[in-house]
Amino acid sequence: MRRSLTKSELVRKKSDIDAIFREGRRYASSWVRLIVRKNGLEHNRMIVIPVRKYGPSHQRNKIRRQVKEIWRVEKINFSPGFDFAFVVYPKKVLDHATQKKELLDLFSQAGVYPQSSEL
Repeated sequence: MRRSLTKSELVRKKSDIDAIFREGRRYASSWVRLIVRKNGLEHNRMIVIPVRKYGPSHQRNKIRRQVKEIWRVEKINFSPGFDFAFVVYPKKVLDHATQKKELLDLFSQAGVYPQSSEL
């Protein structure tokens, strides 16, 4: 089973990123802002953007990997055809379960993830 994201699942073009920020709907948690925009494709794409004041590069890369892993595991439950941008802000260290719960709450608020009784 492939454990990494494919190139088609990542937003790379600056014009696409600008469109997400310009036209997307915003949802916020204590440590992350989720911006969701319809992309007109048959699959979902994502990008993780830690703010520059997040810390040294290894901390920014670690949080990027953590968010991508949560998204990778849960992506089969999403409605297709959306772009996701995650803007991550510095906060005290959250454990993986808390990060996952907060992100799933944001996905549910955005209407791309089915409501579940286990949240």
